[in-house]
Amino acid sequence: DPSRAIHIALQICGSIGGAHDQGMVHRDLKPSNVMLTARGNDPDFVKVLDFGLVKQQDNGLTQSGALLGTPRYMAPEQISNTKIGPGADIYALGAILYHMITGRPPFDSESKFVLLASHMNEAAPPIREVDPDSPASQELEQVVMRCLRKNPEERYESMEALARAL
Repeated sequence: DPSRAIHIALQICGSIGGAHDQGMVHRDLKPSNVMLTARGNDPDFVKVLDFGLVKQQDNGLTQSGALLGTPRYMAPEQISNTKIGPGADIYALGAILYHMITGRPPFDSESKFVLLASHMNEAAPPIREVDPDSPASQELEQVVMRCLRKNPEERYESMEALARAL
């Protein structure tokens, strides 16, 4: 349900935005790192987990050159070994929102190489193309697709800006 997806995404924006305010980037935001639990009257209270890859804003590689992150939700700049900033987490949250709304990630393959190449070179299929009967509004689709732009400068400038758009 789009309203449920937005409710969950807004909480992720708050949690990750707080890390960004401290100069840190999560770098592995994915559905399995978002725990939903009941809290008071809210059955979808979000806890963002696994801050094990959090680092000060830098590139996405370890000293050995190993790629860090999960390919289904990884931003192009993490793949291309360029400077990683908050935009990488915004991209990942866009991929999570896409998955919540369509029932599938923007790109899917058993091959990590195909996934990585897709994130680098292909535009995600529009939500309406994947699910013509999607209850998501055109405005929500535009927000999600902006998060998934290849160039980080074309995404929202912060989690706070993304939250306002949502």
